[in-house]
Amino acid sequence: MSKIVVENVSKKFNRQLVLDNINLKLTSGHIYGLAGINGSGKTVLMKCICGLSTPTSGRILIDDKQVGKDIDFPESIGALIESPGFIEHYSAYDNMQSLASIRKKTGKEEIKSLLEKVGLNPDEKKRVKKYSLGMRQKLGIAMALLDNPDIVILDEPFNALDKKSVLNVKDIILGLKSDNRLVILSSHDGKLLEEVTDKIYEIEEGKIIE
Repeated sequence: MSKIVVENVSKKFNRQLVLDNINLKLTSGHIYGLAGINGSGKTVLMKCICGLSTPTSGRILIDDKQVGKDIDFPESIGALIESPGFIEHYSAYDNMQSLASIRKKTGKEEIKSLLEKVGLNPDEKKRVKKYSLGMRQKLGIAMALLDNPDIVILDEPFNALDKKSVLNVKDIILGLKSDNRLVILSSHDGKLLEEVTDKIYEIEEGKIIE
């Protein structure tokens, strides 16, 4: 069972305060939503949880280990934050295979199954640089789910998706909850968040608004 504790976390860029004393306790088997306009601090908070950005003050504990002190990056986390680092001249399958080769946890058939799950053809040879925004988004989600992480963080996962794909991604996210994962997702679409989350935290100017 995974647990995330965010304690008194603030983050400044130069003199601008982008996160202001954030406190959260998140546990497995739940889907948490972060709502707020662009620039509210949602993405920065997600980056801090992933270890991609360091809080100016406060601390983040994942399974009682402090990010940036006890661990550089959480051990079992998958994330889609902003633009994923695709290898543009590779196919979707080759991108997935390249990432999977680092940890050597996921085999060829699992990769193909995951691509099919998000709505991509694993046998297609088209290079990612020729993908539409929607196809890139699907691949980003698939990469976040690689190796069955205990914690899944998805920043605006519904962006650029058609209605059918939105429904599919909603089902995938709800399936993660059924598998007892801890899911954090952000969206500017409050209705979508309400449909899939157990609790929504509204972030405004770096603060959580209760």
